[in-house]
Amino acid sequence: MATIKDIAEKAGVSTATVSRVLNYDSTLSVSEETKKKVFEIAEELAYEKRTARKTAVSKIALINWRTQEEELNDLYYMSIRLGIERRCDQLSLGIVKFFRNSITELTKENIQGIILLGVYSEEEIACFKDITPNMVFVDCLVHDEDHFDYVVIDHARATRKVIDYFLAKGHKEIGYIGGNKASAYDGRRSTFKAYMKEKELLREDYIYSGRFTVTDGYELMKKAIDDHGDQLPTAFFVGNDSMAIGCLNALNEAEIPVPGRVNIVGFNDISICRYFSPPLSTVKVYTELMGETAVDLLVESFNGRNIPKKVVVATKLKIRQSSF
Repeated sequence: MATIKDIAEKAGVSTATVSRVLNYDSTLSVSEETKKKVFEIAEELAYEKRTARKTAVSKIALINWRTQEEELNDLYYMSIRLGIERRCDQLSLGIVKFFRNSITELTKENIQGIILLGVYSEEEIACFKDITPNMVFVDCLVHDEDHFDYVVIDHARATRKVIDYFLAKGHKEIGYIGGNKASAYDGRRSTFKAYMKEKELLREDYIYSGRFTVTDGYELMKKAIDDHGDQLPTAFFVGNDSMAIGCLNALNEAEIPVPGRVNIVGFNDISICRYFSPPLSTVKVYTELMGETAVDLLVESFNGRNIPKKVVVATKLKIRQSSF
């Protein structure tokens, strides 16, 4: 069985640092990248905490719609998960983690509540409901909103906030690069189109869609550069930070100044944003708070609340050097 020493040696940090990271010590002064690395190695080595703790009054299942490998490459979902785990640790709640490719094991556990991170089909949701009625959806809405708890953000409001910022800075040619599998809940692309149309500034040829990855962000920005040349939009709202980093790479490769010629604003505010060149302007999503809130909603259900609740967590526009 893996030990803290094993994790420390592989991460290149002290055992004390590993211990404090795994125990969510808020006074620890290390980078987010170091914390991520420690958690990734702990996952890889299947580390299990062996510290004494109170008897768990309830056991929560955390189900991530991505595979473990996909999650390790996405700081957004990892950050939500860490918020869930931290709150469970604070409340002495038992927690078992499942990725979408391992949920067949769920029925073997004595589960009192489920937190669902991501997007699920109606058939999957029905199966989960057979296990327990206490479910909380994070970063997703399903068709039957009146029967479940949710923790979400307002994508539409955040999108309008970005467009208003660009307009206030004098931009008229504004493009969008985002994901092509957005749910009805995720209204970034649809809101962008509707709001730009309302402002009589919509250009369909300024909208590009792909996967929410660095690679697709890079390829889509290259296509935009090829399509428009000197008429490239002066600003782009990009659907997530991974795509935005790819966009910056493509612009740098083409020697197009950012923000001198093109302004970029991303979405999520993953930790690497502030260290990129130039530091990325983005919409900050309070991911760890979303995870903590999901646990709090489950505890309310355990304590007798039977009226569904939807919590909308605010976002904040963070302006750095990729826009002005």
